[in-house]
Amino acid sequence: MDIQQTLALLGGLTPAQFMRRHWQKKPLLVRQAIPRFAPPVLRAALFALAAREGVESRLLHSTPGAWKLRHGPFSRRALPALQQPDWTLLVQGVDLHDDAAHALLQQFRFVPEARLDDLMISYASDGGGVGPHFDSYDVFLLQAHGRRRWRIGRQKDLALRSDLPLKVLAHFAPEEEFVLDPGDMLYLPPRYAHDGIAEGECMTYSIGFRAPARAELARELLLRLADDVGDDPSRLYRDAGQPALSNPAAIPAELQAFAHAALSRALAQPLGLERALGAYLTEPKPGVWFEAGDASALRKGLHLDRRSRMLYDAQHVFMNGESYRAAGHDARLMRRLADERQLTARDLARASDAALELLASWCDAGWAHAGSARCTPGNAAVAFAARPSA
Repeated sequence: MDIQQTLALLGGLTPAQFMRRHWQKKPLLVRQAIPRFAPPVLRAALFALAAREGVESRLLHSTPGAWKLRHGPFSRRALPALQQPDWTLLVQGVDLHDDAAHALLQQFRFVPEARLDDLMISYASDGGGVGPHFDSYDVFLLQAHGRRRWRIGRQKDLALRSDLPLKVLAHFAPEEEFVLDPGDMLYLPPRYAHDGIAEGECMTYSIGFRAPARAELARELLLRLADDVGDDPSRLYRDAGQPALSNPAAIPAELQAFAHAALSRALAQPLGLERALGAYLTEPKPGVWFEAGDASALRKGLHLDRRSRMLYDAQHVFMNGESYRAAGHDARLMRRLADERQLTARDLARASDAALELLASWCDAGWAHAGSARCTPGNAAVAFAARPSA
């Protein structure tokens, strides 16, 4: 992606300008971010997804002073009538289940892939919403169908109502108000309070980002580092010189030193922390599974499966929780695959046998698909915009 090219998606800003001026700083309202937007996932398809096992979905229904929350899957009969007001269906991770939704998500890859999370779709009947709230991550709210009224505001009081089954602000103080039509988009930084209410039937696409908490990240990395070190029976704690104690509840200083040494050994692995971080960031989402594929047409090109996560650093490439050392031309090839999510026959003609063998194993596992490469992610928004309006 050319980060110096102006984008209608960002209201005429370049990605570089948007990241410098708005990212994690201030909201941005873009009218007709995708002109004549034709949503790739319509109501019937969304309801069908909500009925499937393995798809995360929630149903919210508001009544005066109260909210009801249920978790899916939901059969069509389990959903309220379309004419019934004040209900919302939320379907998470739609990009994992639909190629067109995945292609739409790729338009936001001017942000590091390690931060990009998923595309959630909210369907709401008239008056539907999820209440005034804030997110701990950045979000783009793309209006796909109908109209939604957004009220937003910076607010220091982030106290939540304790009597509800969802996180609703106790004292919401909006500062601005916008009505979004199809193709309009609103960007909000983390912890920016907002409340969206459907005006008639509407659908909103939410592009969300990962923001791991420090404690969560430390826990995951330490677990992975410990797995890398392995369990060495010869390294058991020994205390042959331990005397008898009259205060047995006291933790021996020698055991504390042993614990410090165990942790230091895990952290001292060359590139261990880097491997653990890359593996963690590319771990497939819970419930994701891949079907075995066929690598026979590999020489014609390949593209990553929409559910695959691929990243790299200076020494490694990471794919679906696995790490691989990479250097030279093969490393450049793998980084290109991670950045563009596809390789052409011309790219593969220069690949080493070892690289081709690795790519073939990914195709066999269903992580990538062999054959002529698809259109590049950069063309997806153009394709959506070019579709005639209904």
